[in-house]
Amino acid sequence: MLAIKRENWIISLIMLFAMFSVNALAGTGMVKSVKGDVTIKREGKTLNAKAGSLLQVSDTIVTGPDSTVGITLEDGTLLSAGPNSSLALNKFMFDSTTNKGALDATLKHGTLAVVSGKLSKTSPDAVTYRTPTTILGVRGTEFVIETESKDK
Repeated sequence: MLAIKRENWIISLIMLFAMFSVNALAGTGMVKSVKGDVTIKREGKTLNAKAGSLLQVSDTIVTGPDSTVGITLEDGTLLSAGPNSSLALNKFMFDSTTNKGALDATLKHGTLAVVSGKLSKTSPDAVTYRTPTTILGVRGTEFVIETESKDK
């Protein structure tokens, strides 16, 4: 009887670890560096961003005055948002086997430096950055976007 309970406990533990692993892989990317006041808006909640914070589709990353954040997406794309910026991750899908997928992000206001990852090399038409007045398709590998908006 004790052996059966022990086996059930081990199976439950393995399933628990598997669920956490799947959830970690389901993310969009990760916050790599934070300077100053940086938050993540997710499902109506505001979370303090810190190095190691996992990001999800529909997250909005907001930096305060004199603040910056560095983000690495699963495909290797590097994003760096400057002070007083708001960046929404609208869509992100990435297949690590084929390196195909899609990325759609909106810089509502502020500055964003981008170093493109694998998606822009294999699926350049599927990578889009938006601002309140412009939609940018990616054709280069490194660029900077700056915008101002009344809707900060």
